[in-house]
Amino acid sequence: MSFAAILRIALGALRVNKLRSALTMLGIIIGVAAVIVMIAVGNGAQARVEDQIRSLGSNIIIVFSASATFTGARSGAGTLQTISEDDAYAIARELPDEIQTAAPVLRGTGQVVVGNANWSTTFYGVTPEYFEAREWTIAEGRGFEPAEMNGAAKVALIGQTVAQNLFGDENPIDQAIRIRKVPLTVIGILERKGQSMSGQDQDDLVLMPISTARKRILGATALAKSRSVGSMTIKVRQGVDIKVAEENMRELLRQRHRLQPGQDDDFNVRNLSEILQAQEESSRVLAMLLAAVASVSLVVGGIGIMNIMLVSVTERIREIGLRMAVGAGPREVQLQFLAEAMLISLAGGAIGIALGIGGALLAEKFGSLPVALNLEVILMATGFSVATGLFFGYYPARKASQLDPIAALRHQG
Repeated sequence: MSFAAILRIALGALRVNKLRSALTMLGIIIGVAAVIVMIAVGNGAQARVEDQIRSLGSNIIIVFSASATFTGARSGAGTLQTISEDDAYAIARELPDEIQTAAPVLRGTGQVVVGNANWSTTFYGVTPEYFEAREWTIAEGRGFEPAEMNGAAKVALIGQTVAQNLFGDENPIDQAIRIRKVPLTVIGILERKGQSMSGQDQDDLVLMPISTARKRILGATALAKSRSVGSMTIKVRQGVDIKVAEENMRELLRQRHRLQPGQDDDFNVRNLSEILQAQEESSRVLAMLLAAVASVSLVVGGIGIMNIMLVSVTERIREIGLRMAVGAGPREVQLQFLAEAMLISLAGGAIGIALGIGGALLAEKFGSLPVALNLEVILMATGFSVATGLFFGYYPARKASQLDPIAALRHQG
């Protein structure tokens, strides 16, 4: 008997019991749809973490000034200015094989005013090394020139959020903004970075030369003399063990700050790569867990197929005996029941794929969940559905093929 004939007989058998076939498919439909939705959400979460890693820059170490202590109460990091621009330049100079660049940063907050519009944001005094460390490019306009860095020029780069809230659809290039009553000319707009892993809008900022922030905006004489900064952004070279680079950098800073053995560091170090790698690993484990949970639905659907096929074999014993009596061998009988199981799983898989894609899109639209659909997931779900049908349909098919034709014909159903 040809395979086409076996499929026709299997389709005919499924049409006879349409409701039963539909209920049998239900487990596969739910299982495939659940697998697609869960894996899409898990992959979306992992992709979001990868985007955050790219937006923050790879292999990043942040060094903060120490926290000040007043009457036993400790303030936040950076309240005691213990690191300086010279520390950043020394790190890049003394550890060239490990450190790609070191960027000192001064930070402040204030209202940015343009005409009648204003926006509260964070401003940073930076050097050109900051853009290399953060892997941040300029979407429009230009960067800071050496003369502007040395002369504390009144120029600024703004993020996409600041540009949208202050200028709307108007081009902000060469427009004037005011921060703490100091006018600055916008010379460029930064590329969009999006949210950080903590949910902070990275595009809500203003960048200016570090000399401008120190001398014109912050206006601290002591700060200007000491060249102190609140933090440093350190970029470790690719291929270098970031932990080794961190320890060498820590040792160099302790030497520069003349700290004795056993004395606490007067600075704080945060390794962003470790934090992001841990979050990425968590997202990967979450994706695997979601896929495993969803796979249980496929197993349940497969068990449903086995149960229904066993019932079908019991009900059709006389039919099986008759086919064997007119020449059908055990192989043909087994293939027929396997074909029925495969058709049920294929049809259920197709419907499940459609529902899974629709469910994933709805989860992204209304549930604000990150979703990443791809052809690999869909093909995997299809393969699982077919494999489930064949695996759980094998035992009933084998049982049907091993029936004794004479006993089957005598069976009273």
